[in-house]
Amino acid sequence: MAGSKVKETSKLGPRPEKPIEIYEFESCPFCRKVREIVAILDLDVLFYPCPRNGPNFRSKVLEMGGKQQFPYMVDPNTGVSMYESDDIIRYLVGKYGDGNVPLALSLGFLTSLTCGLAMLSRIGKGTTYTPAKLPPKPLIVWAYEGSPFCKLVREVLVELELPHLLRSCARGSPKRNILYQRTGHFQASFLEDPNTGVEMFESAEIIEYLKATYALQ
Repeated sequence: MAGSKVKETSKLGPRPEKPIEIYEFESCPFCRKVREIVAILDLDVLFYPCPRNGPNFRSKVLEMGGKQQFPYMVDPNTGVSMYESDDIIRYLVGKYGDGNVPLALSLGFLTSLTCGLAMLSRIGKGTTYTPAKLPPKPLIVWAYEGSPFCKLVREVLVELELPHLLRSCARGSPKRNILYQRTGHFQASFLEDPNTGVEMFESAEIIEYLKATYALQ
């Protein structure tokens, strides 16, 4: 019921003027639940990765919310901020969807369990900080939760603690056509780095670029 079995798009509500901000890390099953609803609602999200031992954003979550617990969501459009994946899902569906939480994401512990099981093959990836330079501007990544190729890129983004604006483009998203019209091609992941002007497809090449550009040797 997690991953590819979750319907990738749903009836959408109003679009947020500013991106939702989410603090999380790749290997957390509660974070994955929230990433799945982000894909279903076709939301663009500014992700602040919080890997273990990360020096930048874990402390910010503690400062803002009073505890280091993930995921943590901030909606700059409404001033709402919250912990707890199920509460975040209900909020996002109520504000930016049709108000109905998809069945597969409404089963509480069972949903969290299946999300955890779905990540077993990559256990430990996207968990622990690798020393890296913090970019002046967030990267932009066209991707979606259900793609194994996007997952590989996200693991590295999290490990390097690189903030990134996710342009959600799950199956059925109109943003697929936007990217096609812009590049003559659709493929996820697609990376834009406003700090260097680099744009590229191909997950393996994106990963190589991220490590070469931001990892501290």
